[in-house]
Amino acid sequence: MIPRYVVDFDLDKLPRIDTDVIVIGAGIAGLYTALKASETKRVLMITKKSLFDSNTRYAQGGIAAVISDEDSPDFLAQDTLIAGAGLCEAAAVDVLVHEGPQGVHELIRYGTNFDEENGHFALTKEGAHSQRRILHANGDATGYEIVRALAERTKVDPTLELWDDHFVLDLLTEDGECRGALVQKPDGTRVAVFGSATILCTGGTGQLYRYTTNPEIATGDGVAMAYRAGADIRDMEFNQFHPTSLCYPGAPRFLISEAVRGEGAYLRNIRGERFMENYHPQLELAPRDVVARAILSEMEATKSTYVYIDITHETPELIKHRFPTIFEFCLNYGLDMTTDWIPVAPAAHYMMGGVKTDLRGETSIRRLFACGEASSTGVHGANRLASNSLSEAIVFGQRIVNAINLLPAGKKTADNGPSAGRNAVLTGALIERRLKLQKDMVRYVGLRRNRAGLQKGLDDLKKQLPLFQLNLTKKEELEYANLLTCALLVTESALHREESRGGHYREDFPQRDDEHWRKHTIINRDTGIRTERVDEHV
Repeated sequence: MIPRYVVDFDLDKLPRIDTDVIVIGAGIAGLYTALKASETKRVLMITKKSLFDSNTRYAQGGIAAVISDEDSPDFLAQDTLIAGAGLCEAAAVDVLVHEGPQGVHELIRYGTNFDEENGHFALTKEGAHSQRRILHANGDATGYEIVRALAERTKVDPTLELWDDHFVLDLLTEDGECRGALVQKPDGTRVAVFGSATILCTGGTGQLYRYTTNPEIATGDGVAMAYRAGADIRDMEFNQFHPTSLCYPGAPRFLISEAVRGEGAYLRNIRGERFMENYHPQLELAPRDVVARAILSEMEATKSTYVYIDITHETPELIKHRFPTIFEFCLNYGLDMTTDWIPVAPAAHYMMGGVKTDLRGETSIRRLFACGEASSTGVHGANRLASNSLSEAIVFGQRIVNAINLLPAGKKTADNGPSAGRNAVLTGALIERRLKLQKDMVRYVGLRRNRAGLQKGLDDLKKQLPLFQLNLTKKEELEYANLLTCALLVTESALHREESRGGHYREDFPQRDDEHWRKHTIINRDTGIRTERVDEHV
């Protein structure tokens, strides 16, 4: 069993820091929520690297919001529900579609510059959207522009303190409440931080897989520490694999945005044939899980490791203007989007599940909140609609701050941790352990799954459980412990769900089964795995 705390500590012997609100992680969720909270509270923001190291920075496509007069909240809600394959919570989707535009205007107030054309926002369309509603910045650098604007504001905010290069080890709890966090400083010393509210903005679990569009820091830290603290973790079997990441020798798995297909790009197999008409009536704009599995099928049929994305039929001017970042990145590797087909393959991209929250962003542990990819608000269901992630972060970030402003002051005490029980150190190559975990997840818990593979994967992961009895001190060791925790959660959830839906595909149960499985999967450290019915109004 995974222990309550990942390290030994004696709370009475640790230095302590008191604040009002603790924000763990950066990205749009952490930055926006911290800025909003700092308007009325003292905020301590803790990042394990820096403000610019997050998935948000790499978000290209944009942010979905109902801005156009031709669009409506009902249209966006319908698109979100369809993509979510029956597992969205209607109330959460309703919150998103109605409160998203105000969040966008707040981003603009904080200094974000979205692209405009003829005095209006330059809206584009992405896969599974029925309307042009995606705001973008600098063509295809939306995430970077949002992080730039918000980061600049945090640096001049007098009530917001930032700790870079600090690793949050675990959450401190007492009597079913979160009282703060145990933090390791860059020099290896530890400190207890207490606050009236703690917000997990730690991003996703992309590093569970060998091929991912996520940065190195996406190791599921928030989900893992929330699980150890006893929070409900929901729908971890639903991983979104982005259909089109660059697949070229010497190049990283760079994201080729869905917006490229939104602007009319074709997918071709290595024979040069378009193939999406064989898989879905929406062709290249089908939901991501459909497109990703279609690409995998074509790769297998043609014995290739990639397919092509082709936008050469569009003008060079449009391509360079709309996708300057992607164009320049590909050009660095000798690939010219205006004349070349770009080799792509699926890669792990987004975690639909996470720490279960209510509509205020609060988890099953009082005073512990989660925002962004680390959370499971009910918006995304079994498959996230493109560009809903950034809007979800700002909408629920605001709701979290509203809830925190109504909280009375919290107690500055917590349960003590284990002491002097772990002495042995980790031996063997950690890089090899991590690579094996990633390869096993691709093989057994990837785009296609079945009972035998999932059971084999789960058995292999459980052999690594003695890791938690070791004295883990290095950041890389602690990240691996969190990855292992999340891998177990994903695999156990995937084994439990005997159907195919959204980002979860079982070869042995290839059909969607609403009668038995229109339910969420909940895992709790203390009570095990269970299911919970979806909102009846979806």
